[in-house]
Amino acid sequence: MTLAAWQLADLLNPLVLFGFAGQFVFMLRFLVQWYASESRGRSVVPVAFWYISVLGGLILLTYAILREDIVFSAGQALGLLIYLRNIWLIHSRRRRYAARQRTVGLRSQRAPSAGEVP
Repeated sequence: MTLAAWQLADLLNPLVLFGFAGQFVFMLRFLVQWYASESRGRSVVPVAFWYISVLGGLILLTYAILREDIVFSAGQALGLLIYLRNIWLIHSRRRRYAARQRTVGLRSQRAPSAGEVP
């Protein structure tokens, strides 16, 4: 079987298509970050970046496990921990900010987004 025929046959494999879908979702996070940065005129990392990272990471981790690739699995698992920790930090900060605003009585101000400094 030629290399081209092997690659074409591999592309028709549902598991490979699932892996490509995971890569596509994972790549989308950079488009979201790029759009957010261009919209604000400065580099920012929106919360959506981290949620998309989790979704793409879960798909790719599943793919790696099904392919029985320990290196790929370990890398995706570690990445997921980092993405989830960032989401936790963002929401913890927002909760603290909201509590501080209630204490001070400034409820009219919105909580800062992920890329903003209060």
